[in-house]
Amino acid sequence: MSIKTKLSLIMSISVLFILLLNIALNFYTTQENLRQDSETKMVMAATQIAITVEQTEYSSRYVDGVFGDLLRIASVNAAKMLDPDIANVTNEDLVKLSEELGVTHISLLIETSDDIVVARSSETEQMGMSTRTWGYWFTAFQELFKYKEVRSVEEGQTNKHFWSGPFEFSTAMPEFIDKWGYYYDGKRNYIIDPYIRSTDIKDFFKITSPGVVIEQTIKSNPRILEVTGINPETFGNIFMEKDGTDKIHYKLGNRPIKFGTYDYGTLKGDQAAVKQSVTNDENVVFVSTVNGKKVMKSFIPIQIENKAPYVISVVMDYEAISSVMREQMISLVAISLVLLEIVIFGSYIVAGYFTKPIQAILGTVNEVADGNFERRLEVTSRDELGQLSGRINAMTRNLGNYTSQLKQMVDENQSVKEYLESVINQTADAIHTTDMYGKITSVNKAFEQLYGWNSHEVIGRKLEMIPAEMEDEERERWRRLRAGERLGSVETVRMRKDGSMIEVSISTSPIQDETGNITSMVSVSRDVTERNRMEEMLRRSEKLTTVGQLAAGVAHEIRNPLTTLRGFMQLQQQTHKINPDHISLMLSELDRINLIVSEFLILAKPQAVCFQEKDLQVIMNDVISLLGSQARLYGIEFSYNYMNEPALVHCEENQLKQVFINVLKNAVEAMPDGGYVTIEMTKPSSEQVAVRIIDKGEGISEDLMPHVGEPFITNKETGTGLGLMVCQRIIQGHQGVLEIESEEGVGTAVTILLPAAAKGDRA
Repeated sequence: MSIKTKLSLIMSISVLFILLLNIALNFYTTQENLRQDSETKMVMAATQIAITVEQTEYSSRYVDGVFGDLLRIASVNAAKMLDPDIANVTNEDLVKLSEELGVTHISLLIETSDDIVVARSSETEQMGMSTRTWGYWFTAFQELFKYKEVRSVEEGQTNKHFWSGPFEFSTAMPEFIDKWGYYYDGKRNYIIDPYIRSTDIKDFFKITSPGVVIEQTIKSNPRILEVTGINPETFGNIFMEKDGTDKIHYKLGNRPIKFGTYDYGTLKGDQAAVKQSVTNDENVVFVSTVNGKKVMKSFIPIQIENKAPYVISVVMDYEAISSVMREQMISLVAISLVLLEIVIFGSYIVAGYFTKPIQAILGTVNEVADGNFERRLEVTSRDELGQLSGRINAMTRNLGNYTSQLKQMVDENQSVKEYLESVINQTADAIHTTDMYGKITSVNKAFEQLYGWNSHEVIGRKLEMIPAEMEDEERERWRRLRAGERLGSVETVRMRKDGSMIEVSISTSPIQDETGNITSMVSVSRDVTERNRMEEMLRRSEKLTTVGQLAAGVAHEIRNPLTTLRGFMQLQQQTHKINPDHISLMLSELDRINLIVSEFLILAKPQAVCFQEKDLQVIMNDVISLLGSQARLYGIEFSYNYMNEPALVHCEENQLKQVFINVLKNAVEAMPDGGYVTIEMTKPSSEQVAVRIIDKGEGISEDLMPHVGEPFITNKETGTGLGLMVCQRIIQGHQGVLEIESEEGVGTAVTILLPAAAKGDRA
């Protein structure tokens, strides 16, 4: 059955029902029954208006939801573009941002000790506005700041980090109806408040308000003088004027007169009737005289699910009711049949007239639903249907534009995706991504070549690539990555598909969504087997080179005293005499050979050491006591600059003494004319202790500096160069660093850095 037929049938049945009801009532009732009939008509009018109001509530909620979604998208985009600190945001920034996002204005709300106020706004009238007296709006703002979501407020729309209040008159500009949104994600010190102010919103409320139905009701029933929607919570308050206006309560949700007029009001009696009607949930009817006219007033309570109740007041002319009823008693039966026929015929024509544009709208909507955005409605009137047709045309045009943009964006995203996939597949490094449970979600071709698995074999699985002895280490890395730490690459070992091991350098990074939550991990693997083999060969080559240098140096240094010894021995063999001076020189040369061999053995043979926690200041004092007499012979004095706390390190005491003795002896011997040797001990960080020995001696030449520490490189006539090499070997064994700074003719500074021992540590 078509809409036209249904509408005609409903109208015909309704008229027939009313005619029969009127005939029965007028035939069998008295004047009191006429009054009851009038009351019934008043209730029907109120009920029809209530149904209209409830239906418009659904339309309002739908439009409210559409605008709320637009404001939520605008809020999220604004959060990406605004600085999280309100001190870095200006009103001019908000003016530009509101234009870019397509909203009327944007305000920023901050929380004070007892209020939430507007601190920044693209609309200057909003600046400094307090929200403490805004009822559930203020509650919603407090919950956004506290929980990053609205929990207890049922009004409006609630999403993650977002709440949108219902349509309402603007506080700063009450002549406008605005739609606001409020966004707070906890990453900033303010609430983002975009809002839309449009004449379309006000026009929408005009269209959906019951004023049109009231006007038609009064026009179709002249006996009804007035229909008024009353808000029981504010009706009759001290701020309400006699005509129903209220300068304090003027919002959509709290104004005393929700709709209609209040020209036939008797405030005291009406207030009592409203209270009785809401309290007892029953209709209240009474007769009164207003402005010299006898009227019948009816107060009908209206209950809507999840909404506060309100009252519809219908005022009817009492005298008009009586006269009409008397006239109807005479002619009702005669005209009822004729009227019914006319109504049946006319309802079909009228139904066709009203349903024709609806059918056109339905056809257009169906085509739009099928993806045809080129269809347009012909707008031939300026009534509600004409306005609806115009808005549908605008909606269709916008949907077409948005669809084209979305298609273009999809094509661009697909192109970028294909490009990235090509780059990832062509790279030489093995790349694979895993979810938060370790299951592989994607791999590139380099991964397949490196590890031996094909992509279809690993996707969706958790591979056993990690050797058992490294599982604890890998779990710790994952824990730190989930905690948000940024870790560098690590060289480790992984298993291939065939079970063989491969040395790789792996870098793992988290992948985050738009809210900052980690959703997956991406790992980049690089085969370092060949590189490690080459490094090992290089180290062996360097060792062989060093051994060769040492061997050549030792052979050269020992050959000179051996030549001397051979010459003296040959001389004594020829003369058959023993010269005491020659014996002393021979013994001196033998001692020199022994010294060279001893220092060489220290370098060549690993020393068995036992590390203990010692104070470097105590060790240095022992060394200074030992060298004090020798220093005085050279006219040298030691200057101390120690720390106020112990300089504790893990060390082998005798080895460090040997280092300090060698360095201090070099400093003393470098100052033949006397002077001061400065000894400083500092703690450059909580993890290091520094010992710095400074002399004002001859210094080291610029040509010799690059070779300091090499065997048999020295600027002393009787030196071997092995002493400094031994010192470097000992400091390296203590996980430390020995650095030398020198300038010829100025002096030398030797810095020794050693790891500090924390309190309570044990070697």
